[in-house]
Amino acid sequence: MTFSLSRPALGVFCGSAVGADPAHAELARALGRAAAEAGVPIVYGGGKVGLMGVLAEAALAAGGVVAGVIPRALMELEVAAGNLSHLEVVETMHDRKRRLYEMSDVFCVLPGGFGTLDETVEILTWRHLGWHDKPIRLLDPDGHWRKLEELFAHLVGSGFARPASLQGIATVRTPAEVLAALPAPVG
Repeated sequence: MTFSLSRPALGVFCGSAVGADPAHAELARALGRAAAEAGVPIVYGGGKVGLMGVLAEAALAAGGVVAGVIPRALMELEVAAGNLSHLEVVETMHDRKRRLYEMSDVFCVLPGGFGTLDETVEILTWRHLGWHDKPIRLLDPDGHWRKLEELFAHLVGSGFARPASLQGIATVRTPAEVLAALPAPVG
């Protein structure tokens, strides 16, 4: 079954752990609430743990629509959320990323680890290759992704990436700035 959303959706990449800084959980909570209050559906990795769970719970508690996409092999590890508006179980991580891409109009990156980094770099690579022009926002009020931004600048400076590759990716400090990147609803 293919699930579709009736309005522009926010794809969120974030940690399956909450991390050491409680501010990161509050940031995920604030983004979930803000999206729900704005009527913006969230598409994310489908987990109930970590920042993923915090984000989804906050959005659902505020009356939002939340769609999750989770690989079958991670159903136990990430503890698939059972109360979502929609949960899609796929076979591989590549299938997960493809569906997150297909269902999202803007991507938001919250703090996270290797999985979050993988998703972010892959969606940026697809943008670099010209496969999409969807905005990417690093929601980062405290510098979690500062070293990543430095690495991106280094890749451009050393001639391994074009400066244009970084157009469309921006670091923002508030959920409102993330939501401002969404296209207006059609109809």
